[in-house]
Amino acid sequence: MESDPLSAAFAALADPTRRAILARLRNGDASVAELAEPFAMTPRAVSKHIAVLEAAGLVTRGRDAQRRPSRLRVQPLADIDEWLDSYRRLWQERFDRLDGRLARLREQEERPSDDEDRRA
Repeated sequence: MESDPLSAAFAALADPTRRAILARLRNGDASVAELAEPFAMTPRAVSKHIAVLEAAGLVTRGRDAQRRPSRLRVQPLADIDEWLDSYRRLWQERFDRLDGRLARLREQEERPSDDEDRRA
């Protein structure tokens, strides 16, 4: 069963090793050996992670003589950001309403009550 690109990207990003590989690729292209350096796994295992990222459209692999450097693809991440934006706006609106409500409650607490006015 084929999944949509957004689901494939989220599935690929579910693994912390793959997220770390993407984080490394923010700095530029890298070979499998370079990407494998910080991990306690074989280059073959890292290559499998790269294949998942490639299938999800998050990376591409090029050819540079004997090297096959991986390169970050930004568009799928932009698609995720666009999808998240509606939720981001929803939560921002909710936080803005909460801020307004809290400000009104603070104003009420700071205002002297009728009983305090009479005593003064």
